[in-house]
This record gives sequence, C-alpha cells and structure tokens, in this order.
Amino acid sequence: MLTLKTLRERPEWVIAKLKVKNFDAEQIVGRVLELDALRRSLQTESDALLAAQKQKAAQIGSLMKQNLKEEAESVKAEVAQLKAKSTELLARMDAASSELEEKLVLLPNIPCDLVPEGKGAEDNLVVKMGGPEVHLPEGALPHWELAKKYDIIDFDLGVKITGAGFPVYKGKGAKLQRALINFFLDCNTEAGYKEVEPPVVVNKESGFGTGQLPDKEGQMYHAEVDDFYLVPTAEVPVTNIFRDVILTSDQIPQRLTAYTPCFRREAGSYGKDVRGLNRLHQFDKVEIVRVEKPEDSYAALDQMVAHVENIVNKLGLKYRILRLCGGDMSFTSAITYDFELWSAAQGRWLEISSVSNFETYQANRLHLRYRDEEGKTQLAHTLNGSSLALPRVVAALLEDNQTEDGIIIPEILRPYTGFDKID
Repeated sequence: MLTLKTLRERPEWVIAKLKVKNFDAEQIVGRVLELDALRRSLQTESDALLAAQKQKAAQIGSLMKQNLKEEAESVKAEVAQLKAKSTELLARMDAASSELEEKLVLLPNIPCDLVPEGKGAEDNLVVKMGGPEVHLPEGALPHWELAKKYDIIDFDLGVKITGAGFPVYKGKGAKLQRALINFFLDCNTEAGYKEVEPPVVVNKESGFGTGQLPDKEGQMYHAEVDDFYLVPTAEVPVTNIFRDVILTSDQIPQRLTAYTPCFRREAGSYGKDVRGLNRLHQFDKVEIVRVEKPEDSYAALDQMVAHVENIVNKLGLKYRILRLCGGDMSFTSAITYDFELWSAAQGRWLEISSVSNFETYQANRLHLRYRDEEGKTQLAHTLNGSSLALPRVVAALLEDNQTEDGIIIPEILRPYTGFDKID
C-alpha cells in the first residue's frame, strides 16, 4: 500500500508513475487527498472540542465549590452539547478514515525506474538467454503424451477425483516431484535461506498483508465457514511471519524458503495453453522470501535472480529472463523478473519463476518495520521469488530430455530420484 506521506508530497509523480502500469490514478489520488484533508480538519476540530470540554469541566468544579449550582448546571448543558458534537465529529472521522483506507488499497505499487513501458507480455524485455539448445528426436511428444506413455501423471484420474487442473502423479512421476522439491530446498538453504514449513491456509489479514486481498480475491479458494483462504503461493504465509513486527537493525536481512502446495482458481483460463501441466489449480512450488533494508533491496533482488538462474543452469534447461513491462506486472510489485523455459515439443516458452521487489508496498500493509542505527522505525522492503514452481519445470524436463529409449533424468537430480531414466 502506498503511504499517505508519498501521496501528500508527490501526487502528480504518483499519477505519472502509475501510468506505466496502465493505471489511471488521478481520481483515486484526488479523492484520497480530499479525505486525508477532511480527516485532519475533523481531527483538529475534535481536539479543540475536547480541550473546551476539559476547560468547562474545570469550570463546573469551580462553580460547585462556590455553591453556584444554577451556573454549574448551565455549563453542564454546554458540555453535553460539546460531547454530542464530538460524537458526531468522531463518526465523520471514522467514515472518512474507512473510505480513505478503501481508496488507498485500490492503488497499485509504483513501478521502479527500470520497468519498461508496455501493455502486455509482448512488451516485456528479454534481458538474458541461456542453457543448451534442445534437439528432440523424430516424433517427439508433448509432456501430456509422455505422461500417459510412461504412466507417470494421470490427468483423467485427477478429473475423476476432483476436476480439471488437479493431476495425480504416479510412480517415477511422484518421485520426480519429491526430488525436485528437495533439490530446490537444498539449493536455497545452501545459499543461506532458512527453511520454514508454514500453514497452507491463511486468514483474511494475511491475504491483505501481501496484497492478494482484495485484488485477487476471485482467484483464491475460499473456505467460507472459517473465512480462510488456501494459499496461492508460500509468499503469503511466509511474508506474514513478519506482520506487525518491528525488527532490530541486526535482524535484517531475513532470508526464508518454504515448500507448499499452491491453489489457484485460474478463473477464465482455457485453450491450448492450459493443457497438461501448463496451468493447474493445484501445484507444488518452492519459494524464497527476503526482508531487506531499503538501501540493500536492489542488490538483494540481483542476488535472487542470479540464484534462480543458477538452479535452472544446474538442471541443464534452455531459459530466458524477462524484465516485465508495466502492463504485465502484478498489482503489488515494483519490479519483476520472470524466468521461462523453452518447450521445444510445444514450441513455446513456459514461465517457471517470478522474482519481485515490492519495496515498502507490502511492508506498509503488514506494518513491518525495523529500527535503524539511530533507533528510528522505518518500513522494510520485501522481496520474493519462485525457486521454483514445479509443473512447467517438469513439463520441460520431460519434453527436452526425451529419447527413443526413455526420458533421461538430469545428473544433478539422480541422487534425489534414485533413478536416471523414466522408461
């Protein structure tokens, strides 16, 4: 959430910057400033009324001591009028504050200066490509056909048990899932991230803290009886570890990693791009989360991007890194780098990771602060990244490593899988 201080001091700048995200903020910013001015004016008036009440209360006491009961009763009537007016002012202040909060959460995060302008995915900037070229055998199959051929993922059985987008992993397919999760977690912990195992359902406050609510409410699975939400990513519970926390200067940076299943309704998704593992309602993902001082967060972002790239390189897959344009960025992000793997069998790029810096946007919603060396409290910066999301990694691994004799497991994964080929 943007701070009121920023909106008060630089409203035109905020409006101009949010245009990079193709967001017209003029009306909302104008209304926020009106409500802020009204609230502060009402607060000044309320403070004056309280001061007058105190003064008259002292006057009543003095009159009573002088046995001037009639005069005291007259002043009491004035106090009653002041209290009634105070009650009315407080109600108006509460209404202004509530509307102010409602308007504030409608404003997305400000993109940083590195974010290119653009309307959608076609305007994203390719900043790097790497990995080996993919040479498939004649008659190469897409991963959903390979899954059926080797009986490692059953999409139809998932439809029977739950519905489309909930596959059942079997045999070596299930072991490959477990191997990748453990491999990713080991890579992260070796890089200095502390592993945590969070809940996979969260309350409304947690969803609000990281920005999924109210922006993506329709994309989350909601357990209405208990008012809980199934996590769309481990980012939500892990970042909320620090909600309403003031860290000391020496407690920053914080680096955490977690595996969770993730649940996304993906309402409106259909067509060829959702076949097989390309788009699921339930999938596994390993996440990395960092809390940083503002002056260190962009160096931390570069480290996270390099870390994810290192993992992809270890898997031996062809990839590219994109810096997302304003129109393709998330509501909460200040800057995002996407990683995509090349699927030669499908002839398309598959997104496997987003690495983002949210600057103070999430921290302001979370009330996540730290004390600097001078003892002053400041908003921290939060960052997160997929490290990695499994479904499309599995899709690329199966497709790009297929041979006439089976699917070859990358050497780095063999200690985790216990086998070197799916056949």
